[in-house]
Amino acid sequence: MKPDFRIGRIVLIGLVSLAILGVVGFLGARAWYAPQLPSVESLHEIKLGVPLRVYTRDGKLIGEFGAERREPLRYEQLPKPLVQAFLAAEDDRFFEHSGVDMAGLARAVVVLATTGEKRQGGSTITMQLARNVYLTNERSFSRKFKEIFLAQKIERELSKEAILELYLNRIFLGARAYGVGAAASVYFGKDVDELTIAESAMIAGLPKAPSRDNPLSNPERAKNRRDYVLRRMRELGYIDQAAYQTALAEPVTAFEHATAVEAEGRYVAEMVRAELYAQHGEGTYTDGYTVTTTLDSTRQQAATAALRGGLLAYEERHGYNGAEAKLPPELLPKLGVQPLAPEIRAQLAARPPVAGLKPAVVLSYAPELLVVATEDGRLELPAAAFKWAGFNDKRKPAVGDLLRVAKIGANWRMTQLPDVQGAFVALDPRDGAVQALVGGYDFFLGNFNRATQARRQVGSGFKPFLYTAALSKGYTPASIFLDAPVVFTSVNPDDDWRPGNYEGKFKGPMRLREALALSRNLVSVRVAQAIGIDYTREFATRFGFDKSRLPADLTVALGSASMTPMEQARAYAVLANGGYLVDPYFILSIRDGAGNEVFKARPKIACPACDAPPPPPPEPALDPAAAHADADPDAEPAAEPAPTPAVAEVPAEPAPPPVAPADRAPRVLAADLDYLITSMLHDVVTRGTAAQVKALGRDDLAGKTGTSNDETDAWFNGYCQSLVAVTWIGFDQPKPLGRGEVGGRSAVPVWMDFMRTALKNEPQLKRPIPPGITSIAINPNNGKQVSGDTPGALFEVVQSDHVPPPDDGTSAYGNAEESPGDIF
Repeated sequence: MKPDFRIGRIVLIGLVSLAILGVVGFLGARAWYAPQLPSVESLHEIKLGVPLRVYTRDGKLIGEFGAERREPLRYEQLPKPLVQAFLAAEDDRFFEHSGVDMAGLARAVVVLATTGEKRQGGSTITMQLARNVYLTNERSFSRKFKEIFLAQKIERELSKEAILELYLNRIFLGARAYGVGAAASVYFGKDVDELTIAESAMIAGLPKAPSRDNPLSNPERAKNRRDYVLRRMRELGYIDQAAYQTALAEPVTAFEHATAVEAEGRYVAEMVRAELYAQHGEGTYTDGYTVTTTLDSTRQQAATAALRGGLLAYEERHGYNGAEAKLPPELLPKLGVQPLAPEIRAQLAARPPVAGLKPAVVLSYAPELLVVATEDGRLELPAAAFKWAGFNDKRKPAVGDLLRVAKIGANWRMTQLPDVQGAFVALDPRDGAVQALVGGYDFFLGNFNRATQARRQVGSGFKPFLYTAALSKGYTPASIFLDAPVVFTSVNPDDDWRPGNYEGKFKGPMRLREALALSRNLVSVRVAQAIGIDYTREFATRFGFDKSRLPADLTVALGSASMTPMEQARAYAVLANGGYLVDPYFILSIRDGAGNEVFKARPKIACPACDAPPPPPPEPALDPAAAHADADPDAEPAAEPAPTPAVAEVPAEPAPPPVAPADRAPRVLAADLDYLITSMLHDVVTRGTAAQVKALGRDDLAGKTGTSNDETDAWFNGYCQSLVAVTWIGFDQPKPLGRGEVGGRSAVPVWMDFMRTALKNEPQLKRPIPPGITSIAINPNNGKQVSGDTPGALFEVVQSDHVPPPDDGTSAYGNAEESPGDIF
């Protein structure tokens, strides 16, 4: 036998032996690792980590929460060029192999044999999927064997299209983006079907080093990787030469696109997040929940704009607060350089825009012209744009000062971040659905939600509940009370309480309707005296107030209790809906990651058509005629027009379908009492402390201003049958807003701006006079009944079982002239 033949035979036997050993080893390894491999079915059970998304009732996104950004897609939604780009970059033989590319593995073995390094290589898309889902990135033979066997198992049980769908939805692509849908959104602000070939190639080039080489962290390396993918696409025939050249020439335009919030509503979005986290923990951020809130996007936008406008108007009334910051002295010489030097741009970038208020640096100031520069360029502001600031020789901006500007319409205006804060909440009084909620000037200045968390003194905003309690005791809008000084003494004279009216004047005997319209404090104190403090507090619980939080003294009559705007809105909803207590809610429905509805709100609904009898009063009614005995028969009440009832006798709104008993809100206020107090509060907005509301041109509105001591808190609480809204203005650390900053000045304009939009095209709903109400003519001086043709008589609505006595020429109050004040 020839030597070369023997050598060949030995080599052949060796190769066959090695092959047999390889097959046996492979089969043995597979038998060893097979029990350790997970089932392929569990691929579909593994959640993709889809973030929580929160929407308005009409489908506008207001918030997204999650550490990962994902936008799962079906295979049919994946554009062909994007799929081809990934095949070119990662696995061009994907549709040919059975999960393991032996040629690729051979290359990895050669590298190992020649360099001695266990470099990662030869991985197919299926192997990457197996590794990303089930395995670690550990570089070892054990992990590689598991990867191979699991990839083969996946290929046996899933179609190629299903594998690609899973891979392209799960792969990490940098910048918190998992999957191609999220990457298209993060880097280019597009859906995948809008991507160019170059953009698709750039995304396909990311799996190799997504954090290091993405176009945000390293645009140059990302471009080089993109160009490599484009070249591979050309070599594989996926694109022609012209498309290749066009894609190569396309500049890198990627930048981080934040989640496109479609409507302002971040305070409510945060309320939703907190609610779901309390129930689902960390799954809140990964389980793909979709929450639809009760917000109406139009009303929400109107509320946001109204509150911001009101806070900025307050700031302008009180002048310039000074520069927000100053440039370091060493940067001042660079202000003359255009465009702005990078160091100055960095100073501006450190103060991001807030609600449209952009940072700017002062370049020069003269009384007639203020020149500033923003990141976008130079602005020249005429005197009218900063007149409000009240600049003078001692107080004026200096070169290098950082301040704020805003574009109002077509013109720029100097402004400033407000020190004052506010809150706004609007409810549907029929079921408590939150229509709009704003917890402060801007969520990103601080997420403290003043609409639900800030308890502030409500001032005269509590008086409607006091007066309703008096009506339930048998007093009427025509009942007379004295507006005169009163002193409540104590052992220490320094502790005597001397309540007063806002302007320090007194009007003598007044009817309750007039006293509420003009918000007379001393009348309110006497009303609380007459009906009793405990009765007042107990009656207020009907409106949802916690009795333990209501002061057990006469200060309760003046609104010394502290409430949140949401609590006030709930209370006023009782007046708006005809006497029913509803619970505010803000989540309409919740769907899980699979699209299944897992929650649907079932609020209690105010249903006059299926009414139950009202609850009895806490104690028997008193005779209002015996309340006082010191009226002034010669006192002259303030001149006034005839009271305008809040509602006229016109056809009522069509009754809604009956509501199931379990879904009905409880009636807490009799219909006749609700009608009377709404009639009185209608006078507040037509001739009282909120008379400017008349400018809205509607006859179906009612409400009450509120101002706490020293003008620390300014409120307006107003409503119609279909909407209740509450505005609060004040400082987070309580301090006076300034003389004259009462509810009518600070809060009412905000409420009006909102209602102007919220009630556009809304019909005026007028409640008919309910049973138990009688319209009579009265003498305005003493509240007693007269004939309708009596000169100077006014028409009033009163309870049918508490009609005032006929006018006999005497006062209903007594002799106030001999007792100008009361001492207790």
